[in-house]
Amino acid sequence: MLSTIICTYNREKYIRPLLESIAANTLAKDQYEIVLVDNNCTDNTRLVCEQFAADHTDVTFRYVVETEQGLSAAKNKGLQEAKGDIIVYVDDDALVDAHYLKDYADWFEQHPETMAAGGPILPMYEEGEEPEWMTPYTRALLTAWMNYGDKVREYPKGRYPGGGNAAYRKEVFEQVGLFNTALGRKGGNLMGSEEKDIFAKMHEQRMQVLYLPSPVLHHSIPSYKLEEDYFNRLTTQMGISERKRTLAISKKEYSKRLFLEAIKWGGTIVLWLRYFMVGQKSKGDKLVSFRTKVTQGLLNLV
Repeated sequence: MLSTIICTYNREKYIRPLLESIAANTLAKDQYEIVLVDNNCTDNTRLVCEQFAADHTDVTFRYVVETEQGLSAAKNKGLQEAKGDIIVYVDDDALVDAHYLKDYADWFEQHPETMAAGGPILPMYEEGEEPEWMTPYTRALLTAWMNYGDKVREYPKGRYPGGGNAAYRKEVFEQVGLFNTALGRKGGNLMGSEEKDIFAKMHEQRMQVLYLPSPVLHHSIPSYKLEEDYFNRLTTQMGISERKRTLAISKKEYSKRLFLEAIKWGGTIVLWLRYFMVGQKSKGDKLVSFRTKVTQGLLNLV
């Protein structure tokens, strides 16, 4: 059985369309459940969910509340409530393709060596088009965009499934532990790295994690996520998250992350020069801003 877990905090606008896209999936209804974790919502999320449940009595749907604020705590709650042996985390502001659940279920059934997997994440801009300063790097940051092609493969070195479209065997968490509640978003806080922490532990135990091209998730992108204030807060919190994650392991791990940041600065400068040479300075400037904010958070300069 497959458990689809949705962790949500005040996203009533997106919940019903997401639930409908899951209910429209081709996987037989008795082969999956939906566990929605309300992380102290103050909007109409509960009412929206109750209406969905009433309209879809053929879908196994459970609504639970996690009072400890934070995405990691909500993910852990969903995991504890899940009855399936395959866990699929889906972002609360997204839509999934009709074969999404079946693709995951079939892959894990046919490939017992695979312990976790992820699929493409494609942005859906709610207003207008993609800004001219966007690059593959900033797109991945702001929209969670991820696409490694149309073939099953291992993730590139240092990469891992996006948190909004990731599937695991439940036994993974029995071996590596739950999500670290010191990491991840809390209310309006934009910290992350909770998935990276899990996948790093999986990597240490040589667990197979694969990219699957077929379970596609479409991520809604409101206009505020393209504004400078959001960009600055997100990138700063990204650095802070990495500092907390690595220091929780050891000072040596933190030092290694600082060394990696220096390497990333070298790459950023090269990219800035490349964009400048082709008349796309705004793209390069945004990457420099990205790196600057991450570094400030990593060095605790904010």
